[in-house]
Amino acid sequence: MYSLIKSILFFIPAERAHYFAMNSLSFLSRIGVLKYFFTTNYQPVSQFGLDFRNRLGMAAGFDKNAAYLHVLEDLGFGFVEIGTVTPRPQEGNPKPRLFRLKSEEALLNRMGFNNLGADAVVENLKKYRKNQMIVGGNIGKNKDTPNESAFLDYEICFEKLFPYVDYFVINVSSPNTPNLRELQEKDMLLKIIETIEKKQNQFGLQKPLLLKIAPDLNENQLDEIVYVFQNSILEGLIVSNTTIDRSIIADYSSYEAMGNGGLSGKPLADKTNSIISYLKSKDASMPIIGVGGIDSREEAENKMALGCELIQIYSAFIYKGPQLVDVLTM
Repeated sequence: MYSLIKSILFFIPAERAHYFAMNSLSFLSRIGVLKYFFTTNYQPVSQFGLDFRNRLGMAAGFDKNAAYLHVLEDLGFGFVEIGTVTPRPQEGNPKPRLFRLKSEEALLNRMGFNNLGADAVVENLKKYRKNQMIVGGNIGKNKDTPNESAFLDYEICFEKLFPYVDYFVINVSSPNTPNLRELQEKDMLLKIIETIEKKQNQFGLQKPLLLKIAPDLNENQLDEIVYVFQNSILEGLIVSNTTIDRSIIADYSSYEAMGNGGLSGKPLADKTNSIISYLKSKDASMPIIGVGGIDSREEAENKMALGCELIQIYSAFIYKGPQLVDVLTM
């Protein structure tokens, strides 16, 4: 069934197809029929002091504005990470900015943190009558905010989303915001985390704080990430964001005209697994949410064998369809 739907959707530009498909599913969710088409497997997982109804999450970037939480809950996801959310609304990079690499079952995006801004996202979160699904908030900085002031943007997003999400993710690893990845440097990262810690102390309530890293870091940079984890309130990592490495595509020349952006999907599996393995060798106690190239039960089990209690998907959902949720939560 999905192969037919996909063949139709793939005639439509990728970004437009995304909203068409999700708005259609949203209609089915609103009238109460969507959940009857999909079975949710409940194999609860406890992590970060939270109880997830199953191990599978939708990665950040799919539901940037918290507009489709009911849909994703009906489809069976155990958790959804909204965002990346910035303090002010942001259009992102010029279109087209999302492309399919069909032969590789991959995506290339240069979205650029397009979102409605923290205030609008909060209004959407208020409309979501939370059931059993965990919601995470992935936060970032506006494009025109200089890196030396970036910590203030993260603080604003943290404060505004705090009452409405279950955990937070610091995103300093997207390749599509100029100079953003520089914030993965130890001192700048610690400044962001310390600012959030002070704000959290004011609330008098602790919510898990995670860090999403790039898959393109070298071992010295990864060692710094381990140091930050061990010397801050970070409770875990998300490994990983999209990559700028084109060598993971067998014949990238046929896609070169698509231009710059981050690659995700099936080719990313080995790269992310290698990073997870390295990080776990440095600190086996470090909780990691594995994301990157998970398109089958076998690959999900690979991530778990490396020590990931939780996993996320995005690109594979586009290529495999909603039935993949059932496969990965069995």
